[in-house]
Amino acid sequence: MISVPRWLLLVLAALFSTYHVILGVYSLAVPASPWPAVVALACYALATVLSLWPSSRARMPDWLAAFDLAVSIALPLLATSQLDASGDNGYATWYVAAVGTLMTIAAARRQLVVAWLGVIALAVQTMVWAGPLALGSLGVIGSVVWVAIAHALTSALANSARETRRYAQAEREAAAWQAAQDAYLFEGRMRLAHTNRVAAPMLRRIIDRDGVLSESQRDECRRLEAAIRDEIRGRMLLTDAVRVEVQRARERGMTVTLLDEGGIDDLDEVARDRVLSQLAEAIAGSNADRIIARTAAEGSAAAVTVVGLRTSAVPGDDGDDAEVELWLEIPRAPEGEAERAVPAGETEPVED
Repeated sequence: MISVPRWLLLVLAALFSTYHVILGVYSLAVPASPWPAVVALACYALATVLSLWPSSRARMPDWLAAFDLAVSIALPLLATSQLDASGDNGYATWYVAAVGTLMTIAAARRQLVVAWLGVIALAVQTMVWAGPLALGSLGVIGSVVWVAIAHALTSALANSARETRRYAQAEREAAAWQAAQDAYLFEGRMRLAHTNRVAAPMLRRIIDRDGVLSESQRDECRRLEAAIRDEIRGRMLLTDAVRVEVQRARERGMTVTLLDEGGIDDLDEVARDRVLSQLAEAIAGSNADRIIARTAAEGSAAAVTVVGLRTSAVPGDDGDDAEVELWLEIPRAPEGEAERAVPAGETEPVED
């Protein structure tokens, strides 16, 4: 892509504007009185310097655009007040090109409405002063063409910038999507490899025995299946310590369910290790028949909720009731709300 340094454009615009000032000074002897032309030159020089002054903003400030418009309207009135519309004024009509240059700068700095108002005012004043034919002889049409070209280029550059931002955003979204897909694929392969590593020995044993297993082997298969489910449903709740305590709890005959619903994804590694260490301790110290560990909702003060249930048969009831043996909320931060545990003596019946 070919780019032009901004300072080079500013220098070229400054030289072009300076040329108009030189023509105006050179032709000061033509007007009946030079002082209106001197005022016009001073206003034009000030407007040009302010318009070309380096700024971090690409768009010209509104107050500066209004000042440029006022100068573009005042310049023809001041200059032509001392000129003969029917005579040959030579370079004394420098103001036509000066207004065109000033309005072109305004158009380049995204003040398109001001630029068109300026050249329209120049055209109207010229027709009123010297007639419609003067639009071509004085160069007003050329000034209008400059503004039109600046308008087209500015619009094209603005559209190009919008398309560039749109393509860049689309590229970032595509890269993020590809990264997510790669992560899902990698995680799937890791889970498949882990499942194969854990389940392969038991599957070979089942094949070798033609599916005839002892009761202890069947229990081992159930625990193995539960461990595989933990890797799928409770992914972020698992550490080596949690796995060990869950396995020990199941060997004691307890039913353990781990449910990761994304509530601790925002925790850093240190906070997650602290939370899961408390989870492992809670599982190890519980005497419940069934334990359910679930991540809390986002925005909750708790990170993980642990419920321990103890079943007991009630005479005369067709089903089984469950009593809460443990209720534990593990906070997200150490200085947050402390874990609330309900001792076994304060249990309440819950329908299973």
